[in-house]
Amino acid sequence: PSLTARHLAYVIYTSGSTGTPKGVQNEHRALINRLTWMQQAYGLTPDDRVLQKTSFSFDVSVWEFFWTLLNGATLVMAAPDTHKDPSALSDIIRQQYITTAHFVPSMLSTFLHSACVRRCTSVKRLICSGEALPAASVRLCQTLLPHAQLYNLYGPTEAAIDVTAWTCPIKYTGESVPIGRPIANTRVYLLDAYGQPVPLGAAGELHIGGDGVARGYLNRPELTAERFVP
Repeated sequence: PSLTARHLAYVIYTSGSTGTPKGVQNEHRALINRLTWMQQAYGLTPDDRVLQKTSFSFDVSVWEFFWTLLNGATLVMAAPDTHKDPSALSDIIRQQYITTAHFVPSMLSTFLHSACVRRCTSVKRLICSGEALPAASVRLCQTLLPHAQLYNLYGPTEAAIDVTAWTCPIKYTGESVPIGRPIANTRVYLLDAYGQPVPLGAAGELHIGGDGVARGYLNRPELTAERFVP
């Protein structure tokens, strides 16, 4: 009865690509905001079948689990290391009639260049995040899987999975793929070294605000104070 939206939902460690891995404390309100936005944006139904192939040490797995189950869709668990094998991926997508799947862009490229990709006719949604999505992959995906809508998402572990989203338009001809606009109840700023907004067209550092921002780092009060600023 005492549980509130500000209680912790989960702790996931960052990859450590910019230093020592840090445990990120994400609250229920952040996760619920992210999942509610995703359902409003992409409309999962009980007829959908979502492929779960992300390790639970990465936060993409959180929406694979809970977005699916919260909305009555079917969660299909891939065998370990299936995400590394395009042929095995194709088999499970076809055999289980997968409609929705996530790909890191580098794995999407490998998958698209495999001989079996055209047989994955059940796929309706392909969601990319975790790396920059090349425009060439967008065009190849639209050629080989014209029945699937491709989405590009961006977000750090420190902000409940994703904070911006972009829907790839049909027959995209751009040279680069944007990360899109902020999701619900989220604000994104480009600031200079003094914390001031940069002019249009100028480079700046991305700052994220809103309901998705985590509580801070586990047992790292000094780093939390440095990175989670008012």
